[in-house]
Amino acid sequence: MSPRDDQADDSADVTETGRADKSLSERPAERPIQPADPAANPAAAPPVDQAATPPATQPAKPRPARPALGLTGTTLDAAMLQAVLDATPARVVVVNREHRFLFANREALQFFGARAEQIIGRPLRDVIGASYESTYVALHETLFERGESVRNEGWVEYPVHGRLYVQQMFLPHAPAGGPVQAVFVFIRDLTELKTREAELSAKVAQLQEAEALKSAIFDHALAAMVSSDAQGRVAEFNPAAEAMFGHRRAAVIGQVVADVLFPQRMRQAHRAGLEALRQGQAEQHLGQRIEMAALHADGHEFPVEIVFWRSQVGQAEYYTATLVDLTERRAAAAEIARQRDALRQSEKLSAMGSLLAGVAHELNNPLAIVMGRATLLQDKTEGTPLADDANRIHEAAARCGRIVRTFLDMARNKPLAMTAVQLNELVRGAADLLQHGLRSGDVQVDLFLAPDLPTVQADADRLGQVVLNLMINAQQALAEAPRPRRLRISTGARGAAPGKVPVHIDLSAMLAGAEPGLAGASSGEVWLQISDSGAGVPEALRERIFDPYFTTKPGGTGTGLGLAVSRAVARELGGELRLEPSAAGACFVLSLPLSEPVPFDAAPAPVVAAAPAVLAPTTVLVIDDEPEIAELIEAMLSSAGFEVECAGSAALALQAIARRPPQAIVCDLRMPDMDGTALWRQVRQRWPALARRMVFVTGDALSAGARQFFVESGCASLDKPFAKPELLAALRGALAAADSA
Repeated sequence: MSPRDDQADDSADVTETGRADKSLSERPAERPIQPADPAANPAAAPPVDQAATPPATQPAKPRPARPALGLTGTTLDAAMLQAVLDATPARVVVVNREHRFLFANREALQFFGARAEQIIGRPLRDVIGASYESTYVALHETLFERGESVRNEGWVEYPVHGRLYVQQMFLPHAPAGGPVQAVFVFIRDLTELKTREAELSAKVAQLQEAEALKSAIFDHALAAMVSSDAQGRVAEFNPAAEAMFGHRRAAVIGQVVADVLFPQRMRQAHRAGLEALRQGQAEQHLGQRIEMAALHADGHEFPVEIVFWRSQVGQAEYYTATLVDLTERRAAAAEIARQRDALRQSEKLSAMGSLLAGVAHELNNPLAIVMGRATLLQDKTEGTPLADDANRIHEAAARCGRIVRTFLDMARNKPLAMTAVQLNELVRGAADLLQHGLRSGDVQVDLFLAPDLPTVQADADRLGQVVLNLMINAQQALAEAPRPRRLRISTGARGAAPGKVPVHIDLSAMLAGAEPGLAGASSGEVWLQISDSGAGVPEALRERIFDPYFTTKPGGTGTGLGLAVSRAVARELGGELRLEPSAAGACFVLSLPLSEPVPFDAAPAPVVAAAPAVLAPTTVLVIDDEPEIAELIEAMLSSAGFEVECAGSAALALQAIARRPPQAIVCDLRMPDMDGTALWRQVRQRWPALARRMVFVTGDALSAGARQFFVESGCASLDKPFAKPELLAALRGALAAADSA
């Protein structure tokens, strides 16, 4: 072991003596051994080359004299004393009052690397170097004047051997009780022992640090960690395990793991697996991820992922498990699966929507003919027995038109357009659309729509989608309900009693005392209540039914988006959609702010239809690639007093305009070869004033291309199917706008 070990205690300076041995210094001084007189025999007392550095030495108290040491009565002579000192496994030197060596035993001479004649008589300063001053000079008065013995130990710096840790005993010698003439110095080299002690302390400190680090990792691990002994008793239980299982560490230490952490049905298998591991079997399970059920302190089970490993501590075996709660992971996986299914459903609905839009667009042309001809038939049969038949045809065509328009509104994603919307009309349109399905499902629908209901400021298409969603939701809820199946829809505002003036009165179907839940509705709101006689919504699910992708319907029935989207739209429009308490079935209330703060009971301003005044001699050019549509428009305008010319294509229309420019143009937007958009650009370039007098007829004004064109051109549009008043209003509006420009 190197005497210069850097791990030595640096608290003692290289010139210090070290700490004093108080226990020895406080013992009574013993009378020193009587060797031959040092003054008379200097060769028998060679000097020592050691210089202890005791900075805080304390003198020992004088000890009472004792008889001279003898062997069976024989006095120990100088030769025998010399032999004893030479055989001592420590350095022994004798120093006189002048601090010169009088004696050095064999161990001391070997340490100094000199013979006795080279040491005896030499000053200590020459042999032990700088440590002389801090050791012998500092102790001179204590040793030579007061005759007190001193014991100390510490680090000492030697010229040749460097820094050593030594234990030193200074024993004054006063012949015949006179003054002290010499001091015996006994020196033990403890450097190797001290170095090993320091190394051991460092290793212990490292082990303690490693243990502290492992404990910190164990205690602060995010995963639950449970250690058990070979008998399956809990040995460690980290805070994450406490949080996961709901047990306190102190309560589970020493208990059997299987009895505390696993359900009853799994305990025997756990014990069998542990026994197999003790027998050296089932080794393949160590380090593997295993999913199983765990038991919480409150009794509920939850899924966990476990990884086992074995540790050998001395002769004992321990098994540690890392556990991760899979509850959230499985819920997230289920949510992802639901969203994936919903995405597939959404893509399917998108494809169906595109198909539906195409079908609706194709239906619009023949439907426009039916509705237009019905309008003309009404004019012709007015006041005759056939008038009622003409009215029925017109009503049926109008209903078909609303259904087709609803299809298009659902299929197209157009920007938000806030207008004054009549909620009752949206309810009627949705009821018309779902009439067949409700009737075939034996669902009795009662509409209690308040008359003169104020309008709301909303996007008609989005609000219509909300109404449709709520009715479809009720229809699906009633599909499995026992008969009679009832769907009650009512509207009102400013606290008006629901069902005050029902559109369809069926007193036997009215629910006794079934008033709409208007909690939180202000007097400035219009409300819509939709209630059904189905199974209702369980109390535990009432807070979740508005969550996206959450559905209580069986697979393949719903996407879980209807109510979530409906509430989002309601809030976007400044309203709210709530599930109200109900004695039977489900009851949804939609509330929306009024478009104007007018009293509900105030009579609405009378709407007087403008008289179909004849604007002769106004000439109109009708352009449509379908002759029946062109003839229908021609008939409507001619009956209103317009002079009409028809063209079957855009090319023929340009020739007609060149021959005789009309005062207005009614044109189909979608035509082969040159469509209405290209025709308008030609007209704008050649006849700018006429370009502002064009009305475009289309079966799909909601498409992106159509919307962009109408914004660019500023022209009026007329959606198919249309009635004669709508056509005349659009045409007159275009003429008036052009005249005022």
